[in-house]
Amino acid sequence: MYPAEIVLPMKAELTDNGFEDMTSAGEVEDTLNKEGTTLVVINSVCGCAAGAARPGVLMAVNNAAKRPDRLATAFAGFDTEAVNKVREHLLPYPPSSPAIALFKDGELVSMVERHQIEGRPANVIAQHLITLFDQHCN
Repeated sequence: MYPAEIVLPMKAELTDNGFEDMTSAGEVEDTLNKEGTTLVVINSVCGCAAGAARPGVLMAVNNAAKRPDRLATAFAGFDTEAVNKVREHLLPYPPSSPAIALFKDGELVSMVERHQIEGRPANVIAQHLITLFDQHCN
């Protein structure tokens, strides 16, 4: 487990911008089992989360014409129960953090794994997400 003093500011980067903080398996189930679209970010302490994933996600949700109905996040290495439950919904994809997943009516419709985040600038990730939002969100 990462110490709270390291994790909380990184969590706040998303939760201060409208992302629901999922910390338990029950919260994950409640969030994912709703109608509509849900964007889930598995947050991480790594540099690619700080430099690309979080900024890219925020660019996308702040600039997209179509947005997911819900925004949610859980932090790898901190919100263990929630992350494990999210990962059950991400199968057959292997565990990845950071990761960005889009669900529609509780079903996974798109997954962005760590290897698709590393080395890419935030604006490229944002544009990819905006394209997904255009395809799947109302």
